[in-house]
Amino acid sequence: MKIARRKMVASVPSFAMGDIGFLLLIFFVILARVQDDSHVQWDPAILSNLEGAGSPLANVAIDSAYKTYLNGEEIKNDLLGPRLNAILGQTPAGQRNVFLKVHREAQAQHFEPVIQAIGEAGGDLVHILEPEPEPES
Repeated sequence: MKIARRKMVASVPSFAMGDIGFLLLIFFVILARVQDDSHVQWDPAILSNLEGAGSPLANVAIDSAYKTYLNGEEIKNDLLGPRLNAILGQTPAGQRNVFLKVHREAQAQHFEPVIQAIGEAGGDLVHILEPEPEPES
């Protein structure tokens, strides 16, 4: 006697798909690389009468150890110009802001090559400073 076998239906359980998708979204948002330069240790120079500068296409920083960073990643000065060229691309003049943050004790030998690389890439240099503190009465 031959016993008939039942065909098994394989289906993907969909009741947990929303939860899995949400967890994956959180996972990739947390791991996504952003242009974070919060790990760069620098003390800005202080000046009175400062103006706002808009939004940058790139951030260049020179920290207290005189290392150069582009958008939070350490970079050698000779590679800075080509990387800025790639970032700025065909952006029209006046919208090519590059923010430069220089540690207050950095000397010209550290920041002049960076300024030259920004200029050669056609960036509009914006030096980031801190406003002068208000005198206490």
